[in-house]
Amino acid sequence: MATTPMTLDDLRRMLTEAAGEPEHGVLAGDIEDTEFEALGYDSLALLETAALITQEFGVRIADEDLFELRTPRAVLDLVNGAAAQAR
Repeated sequence: MATTPMTLDDLRRMLTEAAGEPEHGVLAGDIEDTEFEALGYDSLALLETAALITQEFGVRIADEDLFELRTPRAVLDLVNGAAAQAR
């Protein structure tokens, strides 16, 4: 399990690794409250990103919970909250 909190940059990297870079650089800037759909990421991309989160941060996100996480902020809050509880 990672000992540092997951950052927005970590999530950007994982999204790109899982599903590629979306068009027009939409991952740049303040995207914490932008819905994944607007960023160009579908449910398959999020499933693959969740697998990377488990590998790197040791936090497993259940499929049914994953689909309720609509923004990067929601993912970061869940991962960092779960990691803090595990410490």
